Amino acid sequence: MEKEVSAKIGILGGTFNPIHNGHLMIAEQAREEFGLERILFLPTGQSPHKLKQQITDSSMRCDMIRLAIADNPFFELDMTEVNAKRISYTYITLQEIKKAYPASELYFILGADSLFDLETWKEPEEILAACNILAAYREGDGQKDFQKQIDYLNEKYHAHIYPLHTPSFEVSSREIRSRVSKNQTIRYLVPKEVGDYIQKTKLYRNL
Repeated sequence: MEKEVSAKIGILGGTFNPIHNGHLMIAEQAREEFGLERILFLPTGQSPHKLKQQITDSSMRCDMIRLAIADNPFFELDMTEVNAKRISYTYITLQEIKKAYPASELYFILGADSLFDLETWKEPEEILAACNILAAYREGDGQKDFQKQIDYLNEKYHAHIYPLHTPSFEVSSREIRSRVSKNQTIRYLVPKEVGDYIQKTKLYRNL
């Protein structure tokens, strides 16, 4: 089925194991700050960076994303990498999304750590040619080095990388999994529906 054309599309990739409120805050900030018409949540299938890690089944991760974004009409689940029968390389995924939205401008959202690792990714020049990059950071978070890295990549690759200002919210999927395994609360760290799903399915109990 041909997808609806949109002018400016944000893409937030990740394992989402599980999705949490920090992911949602970054996505909403990107939408508002850069006038994006939709945000695609792109869960990884088989990530080249996490081949040795035990990752929750993709269907359960997608279930949690659906629950988390259900009340936001600008958020969508994108199954491109989950459905791919290959390792999920970002440059290939961006090519496939571009085919689905040929008239659209893509904005790939990543964290500050990933910005510094970007040249170690497969075909970084193709990634930077295919989309704009929104690099999330918090004020005072090594800001001078962060801006220097943006300037370096923009100049070397003729890229379009922009800082994405994000609220301070210290949470990670790893921390959430750890808290669940210790029978500690994750209330206010994830949407209620996601918390209920984790409890009902007994996810992360035996880490």
